[in-house]
Amino acid sequence: MDRQTALETVKANIKNQNLIKHMIATEAIMRALAKHFGEDEEEWGIAGLLHDIDLDCVGDDMTVHGRVSAEMAKKAGANEAMVHAILCHNETLGIERLNNFDKALYCADPLTGLITAAALVRPEKKLAFVEAKSVAKRFKEKSFAAGANREQIASCRELGLELNEFIELGLKAMQGVAEELGL
Repeated sequence: MDRQTALETVKANIKNQNLIKHMIATEAIMRALAKHFGEDEEEWGIAGLLHDIDLDCVGDDMTVHGRVSAEMAKKAGANEAMVHAILCHNETLGIERLNNFDKALYCADPLTGLITAAALVRPEKKLAFVEAKSVAKRFKEKSFAAGANREQIASCRELGLELNEFIELGLKAMQGVAEELGL
């Protein structure tokens, strides 16, 4: 599966433009993590792009979210490693994260929301003006971007990354796709 096919699949299944942007941001962070760890950037990126592809059809039902995404991704051509990472990104399913690929998607997913919120509170509303240290400061404010699960983001330590290092990597990755994100 290539990125164009994955993106077309996302756009065919997701109508919410902000959700599509979240998935693109997750893709960017996953690609940066793959590069950092010397892994397959395309594979990791596409898993990030597809991970929430089921949200328009499952809504708020977290008991099936991820399972349906994994099935949709597999049908679109995702490999088993991608399917497993997508499955275990939703902790509610109780599927063990077995490797760095799985752990990366799990911690990258909520980081996009924290970084996006940090951009949107700035007067320019642009990622180019966001600094990693300000995102790290906002991380400590539980009411800021409250939906961005801090424990899940902090699980980057399971990858051997310190929180500040992970935030900087994620911010740079999202800055690289800022135009596509509208930020």
